[in-house]
Amino acid sequence: MNDSDLFQDALCQLGGVEPLAQERLVALKKDRRHADLNQRARREAAERETAQELNPLAGEFVEPVQPWDLLEFKRDGVQHGVYRNLRLGKYPVDARLDLHRHTVEMARRAVLEFVRDCVEADIRCALITHGKGEGRKQPALLKSCVNTWLPQLHEVLAFHSAQKQHGGLGATYVLLRKSERKRQENLEQHQRRNR
Repeated sequence: MNDSDLFQDALCQLGGVEPLAQERLVALKKDRRHADLNQRARREAAERETAQELNPLAGEFVEPVQPWDLLEFKRDGVQHGVYRNLRLGKYPVDARLDLHRHTVEMARRAVLEFVRDCVEADIRCALITHGKGEGRKQPALLKSCVNTWLPQLHEVLAFHSAQKQHGGLGATYVLLRKSERKRQENLEQHQRRNR
């Protein structure tokens, strides 16, 4: 006796159970348009997620600042004297990025690449020129974006609006973390001193 015969026998013992007639079965077709839409939505979501992983800087909401606002930010652990020297422009500016004539998306990519390139090159102090954006339909748009983006990058320890000779309120000093290589060199150097 095979499985089918056993099944039929069990149905007969239950009583009142009859198999469906073949003509009553309906073949269901998948709605191709619905499947295509779902697949496209999943693909677009994956692309957005990948783009967000590649560039974590916020692209949608940016807290607006005014053209004459001072930009300032300091992570916990940054010494007061170090921040004061940054604010006063006492550190040499080893790299510069000018965002004039950039769209927001171009600026977003440029800021991320610039910060990561600076850390890789062991640059500790950089200057980003964003302009004040006076007289524009959206005043201080790039300035607002820089103010929102820089705290999102873990490589950025602090930033402050620049001194007049470096661009004033249209530019920002950026203090960057040491690269992993430089951090390791400092650790080894301190260990040698302490022996």
